[in-house]
Amino acid sequence: MIRVELRLLLLRRRTWVSVLMLAALPVIVAIFLKISGTGSKPIGPAFLAEVVRNGTWFPVAALALVLPLFLPVAVLLLAGDAIAGEASAGTLRYLVIRPVGRGRLLAAKMISIIAFLLIAVSAVTSTAFTVGWALFGLAPIQPLSGGGPPFSLPDAAIRIGLSALFVAASMFGIAGCGLFLSTITSTPLAATLGALGILVTAGVLDQIPSAEVIQPYLPTHYWMAFVDLFRAPVPWSSIQHGLMLEGGYGITMLVLARIVFATRDITS
Repeated sequence: MIRVELRLLLLRRRTWVSVLMLAALPVIVAIFLKISGTGSKPIGPAFLAEVVRNGTWFPVAALALVLPLFLPVAVLLLAGDAIAGEASAGTLRYLVIRPVGRGRLLAAKMISIIAFLLIAVSAVTSTAFTVGWALFGLAPIQPLSGGGPPFSLPDAAIRIGLSALFVAASMFGIAGCGLFLSTITSTPLAATLGALGILVTAGVLDQIPSAEVIQPYLPTHYWMAFVDLFRAPVPWSSIQHGLMLEGGYGITMLVLARIVFATRDITS
């Protein structure tokens, strides 16, 4: 079942359209930066000011660009369609009567979402690295804080790779939420919009000072913690909290999805 889902993921046109759009956004930004030089001003998204002076920063900037909205939306479109899409197409009944079990079907769907995440962040970082190299050149990067010698290119590449893995892991909670909602509706759009509503609400609350008490428990709170990988020494606290929080949300949502899906009457 897992191999079937992975094969479907790789053969679907929408998978590669989503990956292409995610990878294209940093390219467009880089071209405008090169032409206008606006990144030299102390404004704009994270790291863009550094990119025009050192293209090694561009994969980090690209991750920061796609993380708040574009990557979560792509993930939620896939997660919301996971079970509800099968029900809408009338194929869910035939899947669950096969000797694979509903739990295994859910696991296969989540594994395909994780595979998409790894493909997407790999495409974004590798494309951004190539574009940053071509347009701005590569050089060792200075730590964001703490002083010390610059990070060499191999060291920077390792930190960029770890950043990409952290960004992918940061989507686990919201992906689990989308998968859970996909088990309680037969409409993929409803599941996707419901998860988007949760995402937007968490993002808004994370910016409101009066919600400070609950902010450390919001799924979006630690998304930018990968920035700490570029400090010397690395403060691991936010990264660890972010991974534990996403793991908690993701596992809880998967358990709830399994419970709901196990008791759901499949009519389509």
